[in-house]
Amino acid sequence: MTTLGLIGAGHIGSQIARLAVSRGFAVVISNSRGPETLATLVAELGPSARAATAVDAAKAGDIVVVTVPLKNYRDVPVAPLAGKIVIDTNNYYPQRDGHIPELDNESTTTAELLQAHLPTSKVVKAFNHIYAAQLTTDGQPTGSKNRRALVIAGDDPGAKATVTDLLDQFGFDTVDAGPLKEGWRIQRDTPGYGPRRTAEELRRDLAAAKRYADQ
Repeated sequence: MTTLGLIGAGHIGSQIARLAVSRGFAVVISNSRGPETLATLVAELGPSARAATAVDAAKAGDIVVVTVPLKNYRDVPVAPLAGKIVIDTNNYYPQRDGHIPELDNESTTTAELLQAHLPTSKVVKAFNHIYAAQLTTDGQPTGSKNRRALVIAGDDPGAKATVTDLLDQFGFDTVDAGPLKEGWRIQRDTPGYGPRRTAEELRRDLAAAKRYADQ
């Protein structure tokens, strides 16, 4: 049984946990407040899930999802994630995260920040442009007509292939935006950020995306 580690148990993290257990994964979920605060969620998720610290979730996960407010990305444990596939769901909201100069001047992206923090991990951007509630309602079987698609970006082909397979198990097609540096094409205020899109529609959205400075 594949284990999904979750660092963060907010709207996105809890929904990914629900998706994972419904598809036969084991889940180890954590937050910043301590495992005991996740008792209600773990009881809902059932015997395939347990609460832990962020370090334990990082150690336990075959794949680990980082879904914390961007301003807290430096709190993600580094050593236990060495060599692992790490899915980054983060978005940059200056009103929440404070201003991050290298994101304001668009010299980097949110996922590249996490990759720099986790130099030996294989970071893949995913799950950042779908409303949390739709994660458990919009999935469809492989091959379904007009199946919803989600974007990934990453620098490691093998990691992206694994995440593509994960998304398929979760009920979604995948559109590969390219390397992590192209992740800006699906950040807030871009055409594909939020609405339900098929793979063909998402590819058009990615092509139409503009840098903030060009908007």
